[in-house]
Amino acid sequence: MEMVLGFAVLLVCLFLGIRHGGIGLAVISGIGLMLYTFVFHYKPGTPPIGVMLTILAVVTCAGFLQTSGGLTVMLKYAEKFLRNNPKHITILAPVTTWFLTVLCGTGHVVYTMFPIIYDISIKQNIRPERPMAASSIAAQMGVICSPVSVACVSMVALIAGHPMANGTEVGLVELCSLTIPAGLIGLLVMATYSNFRGKDLDKDPQFQALIADPEAKRYVYGDSMTLLGKKLPSRQWTAMWIFLAVVLVVALLGAFSELRPMVGKKPLSMTLVIQMFMLCAGALICMITKTPPKSVGGTSVFRSGMVAVVCVFGVAWLSDTIFKAHLNELKEVLVEYVKLYPWAYAVVLLLVSKLVNSQAAAIAIVVPVAISIGTPTGVVVGCCSACYGYYIIPTYPSDLASIEFDRSGTTHIGKFVINHSFILPGLIGVITATICGYFMAIARGWI
Repeated sequence: MEMVLGFAVLLVCLFLGIRHGGIGLAVISGIGLMLYTFVFHYKPGTPPIGVMLTILAVVTCAGFLQTSGGLTVMLKYAEKFLRNNPKHITILAPVTTWFLTVLCGTGHVVYTMFPIIYDISIKQNIRPERPMAASSIAAQMGVICSPVSVACVSMVALIAGHPMANGTEVGLVELCSLTIPAGLIGLLVMATYSNFRGKDLDKDPQFQALIADPEAKRYVYGDSMTLLGKKLPSRQWTAMWIFLAVVLVVALLGAFSELRPMVGKKPLSMTLVIQMFMLCAGALICMITKTPPKSVGGTSVFRSGMVAVVCVFGVAWLSDTIFKAHLNELKEVLVEYVKLYPWAYAVVLLLVSKLVNSQAAAIAIVVPVAISIGTPTGVVVGCCSACYGYYIIPTYPSDLASIEFDRSGTTHIGKFVINHSFILPGLIGVITATICGYFMAIARGWI
């Protein structure tokens, strides 16, 4: 009964917070935290400091990139690429964010793409919800596909010494050779669905009512001038190349752990590497291109990122408190299902991912238990795409950020919380990728 009441408090806070949006959602989470601590006597959870600091580092770097004009260079070529096939932006945008995540090992790089995706879609009169939600989902789907991600590396470490049905030992290359094609298929199916979702803008009465106000219309569409054909200053190119070079270095450090300094007996954490190098990139852009730091705080990328940080601080702290308080009971129930139905491993992994809001953490919790109770290693590997489930309730920073960047309001959270812009793309993409991975594992003799 106590657990039911605890989850009821969580849902009420979400319902109330969504009505106020953005920062309002974060501060209302404080009410729930007080109830959990002083009434339910739960031990307060831990705010996701690592995630928050990573977002801060990335959006600060992105703010310098935008202020310096480096983002304008990227926008120009992204605009050229996407506007050559404007009807397919809902396919091409998520493919782009997925690829960035695979390259960098973190879905947080998606923040630099949201303003580009929104700008192109709204100026082509394409419903922004379609590419925005799909791109947010695609960015997180790329995590388990990335050889430099914590989730992928953790999976390889946990299944070491547990061969497949045909005796194959799965390393990083073998795992990615399954997750990348499976993830890409899931991504394309999800993006195809997204291409037809929602009403076209000219047939959406809510959107038409919004832009009936001239001031609101200017806000929604922004500057209608195109960057195509414009010659950009060399300092803007310099800023872009600095950013891309740093991203490449981060990718190399992720791929080759021996390049990272040892901290104790382990290489330096990739989370810290990303934070350091993103701040470093911002510093280099600031000094080399003489970008004024005071202007960074006024950029749309930085402002939206800060809202996402505050939202994550409140909502994730609230969620972590309730889930940790009852995690043992939840794990016991879920493990019983895995014993009876080995394929239920994917469902368990999906649900635990939502509980802990982390693919790496979900893998760390579920994989050892699954192996210990006899779940075939081939099933564990084949279904690993199911480790992404935190879109089910839209509290993850990339989802919140995409809502903030979509000035048209089409990317949204519904009044019932579960009816939001990310639920169907997420389910379609992850379920498709999981099924594909499962059958690929069978075809290779791993199951």
